[in-house]
Amino acid sequence: MDLLVSIIAPSVILMKLSGDDALGATGALITALAFPLSWGLFELLRYKKFNFIALLGLLSVLLTGGIGLLQLDPQWLAIKEAAIPGLLGVAVLISTFTRYPLVRTMLYNPAIMDVDQIKQQLEQRGSHAEFEGRLLKVTYLLSATFFFSAAMNYILAKWVVTSPAGSAAFNEELAWMTLMSYPVIVIPSMLMMMGILYYLWRTIHSMTGLSFEKILVSHTSNK
Repeated sequence: MDLLVSIIAPSVILMKLSGDDALGATGALITALAFPLSWGLFELLRYKKFNFIALLGLLSVLLTGGIGLLQLDPQWLAIKEAAIPGLLGVAVLISTFTRYPLVRTMLYNPAIMDVDQIKQQLEQRGSHAEFEGRLLKVTYLLSATFFFSAAMNYILAKWVVTSPAGSAAFNEELAWMTLMSYPVIVIPSMLMMMGILYYLWRTIHSMTGLSFEKILVSHTSNK
């Protein structure tokens, strides 16, 4: 559903309905962006969790609309596309100096892993300090995925979107950029994230002796 509402439907609208004989460039842009914006707001209200990443996603949609409606130079689209994941990468790094590192929110958290049992095993084996060092490495790897996304977003936007904002051609190029971002950016970033999560699981397994089933929170919920 997220793929349909956030990528496919807006892309089809921008490609097929931007002509003067349909919605027009402005009407198609507003209609297309209404899909991910409405879906994002629905998700936030449904789960009642106004987290930083979700809010950045909504901000990204609003900025895209603003660039198109105000007919700004397309280079601002490339800057915006790079800025959102870039800010996340910086936030992950900065969070290491706080009491709440983002890696604990995104990966090493009670919703995914049995954190209490892992801590108990680490303390019994005297490996807690070493594990914290490994967790810092995971943080650097996590931030690297966001910086990769930022760089690829910028390159893709500069390469694909070259027409003046507010034109039908701009809308079509925006649609192609949205479609291409999935295989070029989203899937590689997901594979990187899976690799990081696997590295974290292997680290926990080797330092605690817990099986993967016992590391996952689903093990405790099914007792």
